Amino acid sequence: MYIGYARVSTDDQNLHLQNDALRHAGCEKIYSDQQSGAAAERPGLTTLFEILRPGDTLIVWRLDRLGRSLKHLIQLVEQLDKRGVGLKSLQENIDTTTAGGRLVFHLFGALAEFERSLIRERTQAGVNAARARGRQGGRPKLLEPNKRELTIRLYQERKHSVAEICSMMGISKSTLYNYLAESANNAISKV
Repeated sequence: MYIGYARVSTDDQNLHLQNDALRHAGCEKIYSDQQSGAAAERPGLTTLFEILRPGDTLIVWRLDRLGRSLKHLIQLVEQLDKRGVGLKSLQENIDTTTAGGRLVFHLFGALAEFERSLIRERTQAGVNAARARGRQGGRPKLLEPNKRELTIRLYQERKHSVAEICSMMGISKSTLYNYLAESANNAISKV
């Protein structure tokens, strides 16, 4: 059975063009969503996946109507394939029920994995280069080193409550406790 899926990003857009194309392609049922593809929950897509059976073919007007990203699209196609469901895209002329269509999707998957690997490598190279220049990752400290020492001393003197110290220094309780833990770790490493 041919089953269609259509999606537009906003309420002021309409589904007429996609629905007409899907009906013309022979879809017996059409499910749709009117929300961003980035939305995690798409009720029409969820319902569609519940009713798909082996031997069915999901037809979309364009691939970007189905997946949020190339990675997400490939995951959906893998789910469809495991269930014995084909995918056809009318605009890109891709049909995973054919050997050529499956090849195109395997190429898409390989390219997506290659891109993710390149991003990981570039990110790691950037982090390593920053470390070599003496930069450390993470959020910068809120207080200067001398004010951090004062904060720790105030806490150790036990003359002020944690809330008072935090108010005086303009920091949160978690920041105070982080400074205390850092100070304790430094004291241990010096021993």
